Amino acid sequence: MSKEMIGEIELNRIYQRDCIEGMRLLPDNSVDLTVTSPPYDDLRDYKGYSFDFEATAEELYRVTKDGGVVVWVVGDRTKNGSETGTSFKQALFFKETGFNLHDTMIYEKDSISFPDTNRYYQVFEYMFVLSKGKPRTFNLISDRKNKWADGKKKIRGGERQSDGSLIGRRKGNLLKPYGVRFNIWRIPAGKNKSTKDTIAYQHPAIFPESLANDHILTWSNPDEIVFDPFMGSGTTAKMAALNNRKFLGFEISEEYVAIANERLDILKEAPHDE
Repeated sequence: MSKEMIGEIELNRIYQRDCIEGMRLLPDNSVDLTVTSPPYDDLRDYKGYSFDFEATAEELYRVTKDGGVVVWVVGDRTKNGSETGTSFKQALFFKETGFNLHDTMIYEKDSISFPDTNRYYQVFEYMFVLSKGKPRTFNLISDRKNKWADGKKKIRGGERQSDGSLIGRRKGNLLKPYGVRFNIWRIPAGKNKSTKDTIAYQHPAIFPESLANDHILTWSNPDEIVFDPFMGSGTTAKMAALNNRKFLGFEISEEYVAIANERLDILKEAPHDE
């Protein structure tokens, strides 16, 4: 990969440093897409590290390009019988910084671990899609099979008015074989499902590769910059590289940086189609 710079920072690298300090080295309006999952509440021990959420959110707004997007994947801990609500507080603060809450998406897991006995089993996290103005890029994935599509059936529908009445809309467009995906994504997670990279599981909470991959495809284009301020095991960087995007990441743990770089090294060594 060629050495390209963004401010004082070289692209296509993962730096071991605090993300706020790192972002302060980036120019205003320089990042196309951020895909990340911060350490939230105290659900995991991230080598004892914590972070300043509000300062992180403000820096993310500053470095995000107009029309750029931040995908913020987060969940809540249940403490003393109550969920913390940290995720909602963070989403609202992002709005205060200037971001639009473009979409509240759900990452639905296909498995659970150690469920509570007095509430329904917890199988999801929020994926807040935050945009700086109107998103510039939205390559919506269409992989939801329409069982009624036969090459003849046309779209019909209605629109409910404020007084409760229904006005019919006869669009007349043919129903496509595959419709746009819903905003609840059911994604396999866990050993040998999130990734085949064995070393990645030395990190306590890795991204499923398909989650990062599909957001990167949706909200960015080739050669654009994909950023992760909490790079962890390096999944965002790996999927950005695989999809011909430039990547940049910060990670405060030396151990996790080593894991991420090893995954990228494996990627470089893998055979590629001519």
